Amino acid sequence: MVERSAVRILVLDDDPFMLKLLGRMLANLGFASVALCDSGQAALERVGAAEAAEPNLILLDLNMPAMDGIEFVRHLVGHGYAGSLILVSGENDRIVQAAEKLVQAHGIPVLGRLQKPVHPDRLSELLEKWVPRLDAGPGAAPRIYEAEALRGALRNAEFVNYYQPKVRLADGEVAGMETLVRWHHPDDGLVPPDRFIGLAEASGLIGELTRQVFAASVTQAAAWRRVGLALPVAVNVAMDDLASLDFLDFVAEFTARAGVPPHDVVLEVTESQLMQDTRAPLEVLTRLRLKRFRIAIDDFGTGHSSLAQLRDLPFDELKIDRGFVHGAWADETLRAMYDASLSLAWQLGMSVVAEGVEDRSDWDWVRRTGCDLAQGAFISAPLQAADVPPWIEAWHRRRPAAEPPPRGPGRTTE
Repeated sequence: MVERSAVRILVLDDDPFMLKLLGRMLANLGFASVALCDSGQAALERVGAAEAAEPNLILLDLNMPAMDGIEFVRHLVGHGYAGSLILVSGENDRIVQAAEKLVQAHGIPVLGRLQKPVHPDRLSELLEKWVPRLDAGPGAAPRIYEAEALRGALRNAEFVNYYQPKVRLADGEVAGMETLVRWHHPDDGLVPPDRFIGLAEASGLIGELTRQVFAASVTQAAAWRRVGLALPVAVNVAMDDLASLDFLDFVAEFTARAGVPPHDVVLEVTESQLMQDTRAPLEVLTRLRLKRFRIAIDDFGTGHSSLAQLRDLPFDELKIDRGFVHGAWADETLRAMYDASLSLAWQLGMSVVAEGVEDRSDWDWVRRTGCDLAQGAFISAPLQAADVPPWIEAWHRRRPAAEPPPRGPGRTTE
């Protein structure tokens, strides 16, 4: 654990009183290496000074004359700053939230926001989140894989499915599993999907990968059914898959051979993948729905789908992205977006899954809204197939007590 006295902090604020106040608060909390700057230019000179060590953490006021906090961040990026930020502002939440998203888009971690007037307890709470950045040193960049390595992994069956539970909020019963693929690399260990899915799409290998994942998932669902666990499984599919009539035949035939009812198979399409020309996907999705497969729109709120696409494509499940779920109980902006998504889905006759239920506060919030299903770390991290049955037993012991479902926006319980 890093001693507080060793953490280098820079405070940037044009208000002399606020500078002194924050400096005193930091000293009282045990932070001895604190620099105070009253302008963005002075702060940049200190960050870039060869004789001074770069600050680990910057407390940044957003609204300053000459150089505001947003411009300062742009210059920080140019300097290659490798530390973290805490945003300090008296502006409204929407402005500060936009600034936070911008900083994160530049790859700089944001520990949180301090609203003026600053409270010492809130400052201490945010400072507790600081940890040294392990990726700041040379040689720490993640390995970039080539298409040939991916082809070899497909030939050698190096991809393995993990399963993340979805549960009904009304009674806490397990409602199914989302399939999440991982690459068991022979040298690099477990490689997450964000390291290879884009490569699979760009190299034309996404179709073969999807088929391997789908086949393993449905085979596992059949195995669970043989031991008395009728668990629906959800599989992510790409738009390339949905543009292929062969894929439709593969899904229908493989599911029938495995003995799994089509209504226990959910095909999830990420919202950001939706395209303007939906003719081929519309045919495939509609025929799959006629065969009683279920279709979900995933990560809703993060892409650019239009209401026309929601109207025309036969989705029957909507998954609200975790970015609009986790912490929504305490954030008016997130809450408004969550409520709008929930109401829209219900008015279109769709069931709703709240992704990113990370803690009990999230669970209580989404349950109070009347949402149908929940998924996230509070319930379970992704599991290997063998760990699912014991997890179900453990979940039944610890799940929150069932309550009568409340009335949510757009739906009544009467």
